[in-house]
Amino acid sequence: MRQSAAEAPVGDDVYRDDPTVNELESRAADLVGTEAALFVPTGTMGNQVAIRTHTERGQELLCDEQAHVYKWELGGIADLSSVQPRTFDAGERAVPTPEQIREGYVAEDLHRPGTGLVTLENTHNSRGGVAVPKSRIDEAAAAAHDLDVPVHLDGARLFNACVATDTDPAEMVAEVDTVMFCLSKGLGAPIGSVLAGPEAYVDRARRTRKLFGGGMRQVGLVAAPALEALENVERLAEDHANAERLAAGLDEIDGLSAPNPDTNIVMVDSEAAGLTGEELSSAGKDHGVKFHAFDDHVCRLCTHLDVDAADVDEAVDRIAEIVAEHGE
Repeated sequence: MRQSAAEAPVGDDVYRDDPTVNELESRAADLVGTEAALFVPTGTMGNQVAIRTHTERGQELLCDEQAHVYKWELGGIADLSSVQPRTFDAGERAVPTPEQIREGYVAEDLHRPGTGLVTLENTHNSRGGVAVPKSRIDEAAAAAHDLDVPVHLDGARLFNACVATDTDPAEMVAEVDTVMFCLSKGLGAPIGSVLAGPEAYVDRARRTRKLFGGGMRQVGLVAAPALEALENVERLAEDHANAERLAAGLDEIDGLSAPNPDTNIVMVDSEAAGLTGEELSSAGKDHGVKFHAFDDHVCRLCTHLDVDAADVDEAVDRIAEIVAEHGE
């Protein structure tokens, strides 16, 4: 990826004359079966550009109460788009049922702004990397479309979901209106995400990206490693296998509980060990293991292309030491 960045042909992407970015956007659109795609620096920007482009100020957005767009993007729905979230509890299925969408829908009238967008997430980050099957995505999208409401899919880890469910990416997103996916994370690019959808929509989103400060110049230096990342989709299965290995090892440690993951995200509960998530995360720093405290007694760990089976085993051993030293 460093080599490709150094050798990338570049131009001014604001004027759409960076050949590397143009190639990336074309290949990304082909991969998910859309007319067009837009390169953005981050998944958060991609999601927030999508929301702003889909909606009118004052409308409502329907999403899961644990959705990344709602929980982890600094209130961007309200701050950047002046849109009001209306949440539902998706539970373990991670996406709404058609009934939840119909119940959450608000019709526009003299007193109410109307529902302007439904957002879904696959895989679902806060719900442990759940890989949502295509059938559930399709059911939710159909319910929204019956109400003339567009659907955006936060697919930050879309390809993890596709590999886990053996689903072609274009098929997975066929029934949603737009999708964002990251080229960093498991795919390994240092920077970059893509927002994909109909050509007319992406043209409008390009203006929104500029408004949000994402109009970049010779960005082919970044797009070139992102192109390399597109070649890493199939190897995500290795990350899933390593995540299963990690969860199994952690689950054997007294005081820890780690359910078998769908994809590359492992959630470990340390309440029985007498450790909070923050305490486990802090102790991990001293033992060379990176945790992310996710809840009072829950931490998240992720596997990726820089982690192999030997690393997983070493991490399990170090975490066992942490629990022995700091647990009750």
